[in-house]
Amino acid sequence: MARDLTPVLKRCRSLDLDPVYLGIDKKSNRKSARAGKKMSEYGLQLREKQKAKFIYGVLEKPFRNNYEKARKMKYGTTGENLMILLEMRLDNIIYRLGFARTRKEARQIVDHKNVLVNGKVVNIPSYTCKVGDTIEIRENKKSLQRYKDVLEFTGGKTVPAWLTADQENLSGVINEVPTREQIDVPVNEVLIVELYSK
Repeated sequence: MARDLTPVLKRCRSLDLDPVYLGIDKKSNRKSARAGKKMSEYGLQLREKQKAKFIYGVLEKPFRNNYEKARKMKYGTTGENLMILLEMRLDNIIYRLGFARTRKEARQIVDHKNVLVNGKVVNIPSYTCKVGDTIEIRENKKSLQRYKDVLEFTGGKTVPAWLTADQENLSGVINEVPTREQIDVPVNEVLIVELYSK
């Protein structure tokens, strides 16, 4: 499995991204070496794509596949559909429900078969959830200290309006498909579409 081992803060600096969007509270005092330099149009488009891939932890091939899927959808714009597809990934929903501190941790929780979707074990982080799906942590894993620590850490985090979370029972329901306004990710998806449509 391919893994991105670049130090997170270093990557955030190069992408001009606040680590808060990754669920990380650290701050970097250093400035990017390229700060203040003018970027080409292609450079800006590439940076937006890399930002989206980095935030959601998706590699190039699956990201491209999501783009193709978004392009073929009958409703909405390609860019918005792409963001919605990324947001509806199982690992992202575990993170949004507050059952993991970061998307990387959510991915690991899913990989370790700790998650049930509608009562069935799903261990594919990129699994696309649907409206009405019930997502919960397996009964025999709920008592683990790990989840108590996570809930203590994410307790103050607000769960998006399109999800309903039950922190007591470590479960949640997807109420609706999120709109672009509800996705608080600092990515300009129009630039990504421009990049791919060249």
